[in-house]
Amino acid sequence: MSYIEESLSKGEEIYQIFKHHWMVKFTIAIHFVFAFLTLGIWLIPAILVWLAWRNTEQGVTNKRVIYKHGIISRKTDEMRLNAIESVMINQGISGRMLGYGTVTVTGRGIGDVAMKWMDDPMRVKREIENADDKE
Repeated sequence: MSYIEESLSKGEEIYQIFKHHWMVKFTIAIHFVFAFLTLGIWLIPAILVWLAWRNTEQGVTNKRVIYKHGIISRKTDEMRLNAIESVMINQGISGRMLGYGTVTVTGRGIGDVAMKWMDDPMRVKREIENADDKE
């Protein structure tokens, strides 16, 4: 069971789970190719990058935005929908061309929730804003 599913409060439902862009998988593949080319010297960093990707969850429920990551330890950034002030998108040139970016949710008196390497960040922004409307 995922962290998001485990952490649901009474009456809370998952609205959307966000996936990383395919470039993340491509980057992981490059790490493993490099590990092969270096005769296994780069294997540990390749495994750590893969584990970091596998242990990242991001989504929105009808009450909050959730970003969880960590391999051994767990770090979560969560923000209640009613505390959101803005949802911002940051895309570089390659992000614009390939359709990925960072979505940052800013709230009142709370640290930002930054979700990196998001597939179709405009859709993610709309989903977060739509979840806020459904609350």
